[in-house]
Amino acid sequence: MKWGEQIPAEHDLSSLRLLGTVGEPINPEAWMWYRRNIGHDHCPIVDTWWQTETGGILISPLPGVQATKPGSAMRPLPGVEAAILDDAGLPLPRRDAAGYLVLTEPWPGMMRTIWGDDQRYREVYWSRFPGVYFAGDGAKWDADDDIWLLGRVDDVMNVSGHRISTTEVESALVSHPRIAEAAVVGAPDPTTGQAIVAFVIARSGDDAGDGDELARALRGHVTAQIGPIAKPEQILVVPELPKTRSGKIMRRLLRDVAAHQELGDVTTLTDSTVMDIIRDMLPTAAQED
Repeated sequence: MKWGEQIPAEHDLSSLRLLGTVGEPINPEAWMWYRRNIGHDHCPIVDTWWQTETGGILISPLPGVQATKPGSAMRPLPGVEAAILDDAGLPLPRRDAAGYLVLTEPWPGMMRTIWGDDQRYREVYWSRFPGVYFAGDGAKWDADDDIWLLGRVDDVMNVSGHRISTTEVESALVSHPRIAEAAVVGAPDPTTGQAIVAFVIARSGDDAGDGDELARALRGHVTAQIGPIAKPEQILVVPELPKTRSGKIMRRLLRDVAAHQELGDVTTLTDSTVMDIIRDMLPTAAQED
């Protein structure tokens, strides 16, 4: 999306039959761009959920069996039993309720320990909800009983007592026609507990112009899409986001910057100089209505 439609249009993609996406929850706007510009509206998109620790894909649509849905990983594969629990470890209703994604039964390919550290294995994956595997991700069921991944649970912000998913705010930002990518984090705030800080990349050909004007437009857009509680306190238009070589956004580093803390390890980034640019821009990022 960042580079627009020109580059895909320069290549013959007619041999493609299936498209995949993995690593982070894909927002519906990016899903539609992917289908339209890469798959030319005829390739099913397989939005998979899995971890290195699970040994393989566990949640995914089945092309030819299920109709795919923009932004949803759909349902557990045959033989995989998943549930979404609340803070007390009780199953949530299967309609638009957000909670913790867990696996309730053994599955083919599951890991059985961490080499040389059985105790860590138990503590990391089995202690939050005894007897079930906790993946560390948030999720919700929709009205069709399909699963929507909400990202890591430490990416859920608490704003004035409201739990807000970074993924939800990011999807709202990217649905704006001027925005190609977005990353959202929570920063400490003495009034609300956490303030929402957004880092966005404008689409190709959009120089972002007046940053204040764009920030106001994006705040209004998020308010209309989600509600005023999800309106970002700060919005920073950046040239790039910090990503690992596998394409995952390092929100941990963005949280460090937003909180004006010393940066953690940046050695896994594709380009570590991105963080220097963002850090230098942050003091001018606060956008007030």
